[in-house]
Amino acid sequence: MRRMSAKPNRDAPASPPRSPWTPREAELLAITLRLLQQHGYDGLTVEAVATEAKSSKATVYKRWPTKADLAVAAFIEGTRVPAIAPRTGSLRGDLLAVGASACRDAREHAGTMRAVLTEVARNPAMNAAIQDEFVHPRKLIMDEILAAAVQRGEVDAAVVINDEMFDLMPGYLAFRAVISGQPPTAETVRVLVDDVLMPALTGSTRPASADTVRADSR
Repeated sequence: MRRMSAKPNRDAPASPPRSPWTPREAELLAITLRLLQQHGYDGLTVEAVATEAKSSKATVYKRWPTKADLAVAAFIEGTRVPAIAPRTGSLRGDLLAVGASACRDAREHAGTMRAVLTEVARNPAMNAAIQDEFVHPRKLIMDEILAAAVQRGEVDAAVVINDEMFDLMPGYLAFRAVISGQPPTAETVRVLVDDVLMPALTGSTRPASADTVRADSR
């Protein structure tokens, strides 16, 4: 559990997420991501990645010592998010914007998520990497969103947020895409925000009509 602080980080300008990879490494990861989506983790081979990239297995292994390292890097690179939270001017707008991004990830990368999550359950090192590189950055964004809401007076600074609240939206959207086979939509995000998150965080039962940020349902 954590208590919210009214100190959002507003110093750095919003910018696209920076990739730690060289163009050639990014190309190898993009190929890996596509093969993960097509064949799953068990069907992925370093040889197939190297062949399609017109590279050698030694080159791939030099950068990523195991297939698990390669798969995690490809997944994280393919779902990288901006380091700065959305700034729509309201809690509801920010939540809808985050939901739109999570919704797109869940729809576009359902196959990859399914492949990686299956392996994460039996690979502690892979699980730790996912927590550090995928889960933690998204929780930091939610921290910033809620801190901004406290500063605007939308959320009481005394409110203590459970980790379950942070996990609710991305967890449910991933469940819809990966487990239930029902890709999440704009309406999925709206219901989560208006009927679950906003009432829980603010006590409000009516959405702010001025906010028009919606998840992209295409």
